Amino acid sequence: MLSADDPLPYPPRRVVIAGTTGVGKSTLARRLAELWDLEYTELDSLFHGPGWTTRPEFVDDVRRVAGGERWVSEWNYFSSGGGQILGERADLAVWLDFPRRIARARLLRRTLSRRIRRQVLWNGNVEPPLWTVLRDPDHILRWEMRTHATWKRRMPVVAAEYGLPVVRLTHPRAVERWLAGAAADVVG
Repeated sequence: MLSADDPLPYPPRRVVIAGTTGVGKSTLARRLAELWDLEYTELDSLFHGPGWTTRPEFVDDVRRVAGGERWVSEWNYFSSGGGQILGERADLAVWLDFPRRIARARLLRRTLSRRIRRQVLWNGNVEPPLWTVLRDPDHILRWEMRTHATWKRRMPVVAAEYGLPVVRLTHPRAVERWLAGAAADVVG
């Protein structure tokens, strides 16, 4: 496992960003796309169809992304096959392993902001009313509570399975340090 201060073993071309819901995977992926001149595809946009249904083309779309030579994306949707497809082609994983208090606060801010502004997300979807957190076991806030520790168990297994070097970043300050240091050195 690499830290924020460790140099990267080679210039990455295919990068997956791992972490629990709401930690900033998409934000970091966009920043790396710009820094390293990679194509960024937001996996949520491929997965979520109208009415929060799974798009039938999801796996084919992920295969198309993974087949590219230079890309970055979030590393999730293992139960739907997307994670495996990306893992087989990735040459670097970046793991946002933030404490629950940080992950939860970020997710809550994002969810509230999207709901209040009625922000249209993928395929016309919007965040559901906030009261649905009380009745919907798959509400994003409840999902985070249930799955926060998943990557602590998953990362050692999948990193070994796919032979990936992993940059583990444990705080937003570590992300900024890494972007200004080891990640910036790749292009410098």
